[in-house]
Amino acid sequence: MKLRPDQLVQQLKKGLQPIYFICGDEPLQVMESADAIRRAAREQEYTEREVLDVSNNFDWSLFLDAGNSMSLFAEKRILELRMPSPKPGKQGSVALVDYAQRPADDTVLIITTGKLEGATKNSKWFKSLDQAGAIIQCWPIATQELPRWIGQRMQLKGMRPSVDAIALLADRIEGNLLAAVQEIDKLYLLFGESDIGLEQVTESVADSSRYSIYDLVDSALGGHSVRTAKIIGGLKNESVEPVLALWALSREVRNLAFISEAGMTPDAAMMKLRVWENRKPLMRKALARHTPARWKLFLKRCAKIDKVIKGVEQGRPWDELLMLSTQIAR
Repeated sequence: MKLRPDQLVQQLKKGLQPIYFICGDEPLQVMESADAIRRAAREQEYTEREVLDVSNNFDWSLFLDAGNSMSLFAEKRILELRMPSPKPGKQGSVALVDYAQRPADDTVLIITTGKLEGATKNSKWFKSLDQAGAIIQCWPIATQELPRWIGQRMQLKGMRPSVDAIALLADRIEGNLLAAVQEIDKLYLLFGESDIGLEQVTESVADSSRYSIYDLVDSALGGHSVRTAKIIGGLKNESVEPVLALWALSREVRNLAFISEAGMTPDAAMMKLRVWENRKPLMRKALARHTPARWKLFLKRCAKIDKVIKGVEQGRPWDELLMLSTQIAR
């Protein structure tokens, strides 16, 4: 059974599953999902708790022994398996399949791990867990969905935020839900159940945005020049190596330069390049803004920035990347 994090609470009211597998690269949602399961289990008198952390040399027999062993006082228990990587290896895969086929009595197993790769979902151990319990996949909240999410979190605390306050908060903490919760909690401590306007947010909220080089690429291709400039500043402040940002940008520029003058339809060219389906709208949007000659110019600029980063030419790498990325966005 597959669930979204926002569906979990309702499912828990219907009863506990023997196994919960929580995965994703959004730490807040993973943490809150596990907390919700623990809370529901405790309400049903699952009072004992055992935690196993999977390391490189983890002995998977310990996990199976923990599943097979009875509580000293015959109490219901929560067994947690924390996997930093969603790759349990051969022994781990066998152990997970074995457990899923015979879940321990009076035990709720909670497995937490990072983001799954597509191939993992076809593995025997993943399918076994899916059949025996619930899979909760935690995806990052999209930029356009963030204001609604923030508004709901604030309203649950009794606050009444204005549209402008929500927009500013979303802008300052974009990409970092843990920071968002901290800032909402701080606003609640400062102002309680009251109206929250632009002034309160401006005074109390720090800029906690966190971006990746992939956010930079998507923003530039999507035509968001102001956001693109902000992401460049964020990456620079986080001490990201400029060569990584250049790598991500130049890869897309190279593909777009090829598509723009391939002598075939954009869809056919993208199929040849094996562009993922969910990226095609962004590529089309970028192609509509610039001519083939312009994409060639951007590609030459990538080569120049590479020389600047290597010290062969004079210049400031982040200034050059700012100019290139905002030109792509415009």
